[in-house]
Amino acid sequence: MTHTNSPAPTRPAADTTTSGSGRLAPARVRLLTGLAFAVGAGLIALAVSLDTAHPVFQGWDNRWLAWMGGPHTGFPHAVAMALNWFGAPTGVVVPLALALLLAALRRWWSLLFFATAYLGGSVVVVQVLKNTVDRQRPAHPLVTVDHGSFPSGHAFGAALLVVLVGALFVPVARRGWWWLFSGLFVLTMMWSRTWLHAHWLSDTVAGALAGAATALLLWRAFTPLLSREADRRQLRRR
Repeated sequence: MTHTNSPAPTRPAADTTTSGSGRLAPARVRLLTGLAFAVGAGLIALAVSLDTAHPVFQGWDNRWLAWMGGPHTGFPHAVAMALNWFGAPTGVVVPLALALLLAALRRWWSLLFFATAYLGGSVVVVQVLKNTVDRQRPAHPLVTVDHGSFPSGHAFGAALLVVLVGALFVPVARRGWWWLFSGLFVLTMMWSRTWLHAHWLSDTVAGALAGAATALLLWRAFTPLLSREADRRQLRRR
């Protein structure tokens, strides 16, 4: 009697349509969510570019800005100024420290993903949108600002960074709590930019959507490389 050897089980591909439970695989979720966020940011950008002075939602922007009146003092002021520093060029110490940590851990594909998303997003996506749309900022901002109100670079950077940290540093089992914290952090950043009269509300919404979309889509693109890197790290630990 002859026996045939059963083929060794293989690990599922990084981007299968569904998981074993019938749910969409994580990589597919990242792709679809990133695309949805990108479409949302694109629609807001289109609406603003058609009429930078009075887009269709300018009434909402004006009403929100009126709610963000003074007095700009006390604890809210301290929070807003701290977040202003975090998103300014001086705040580069945070992503720089994370990049150095990845290099120290010799996670080279993770470092490439991080650098591509951070530099490509902050330099290319934000600046292209700012110069293409060229929307005027609200009057009398309370902090030093550059040209171009749309989109909010601070909101973009906050959303981008929390997705990158979740992807590269937070264990899968704890990501639910991380995404909850991340959402609150990004919303606080959006509030701070409007409270300081540095941006319209729609600038911050588009910035957050575009930042998250950039990180999610690049995460999907780098998934095979990141998976192989994780496998090698597991083998070295055995």
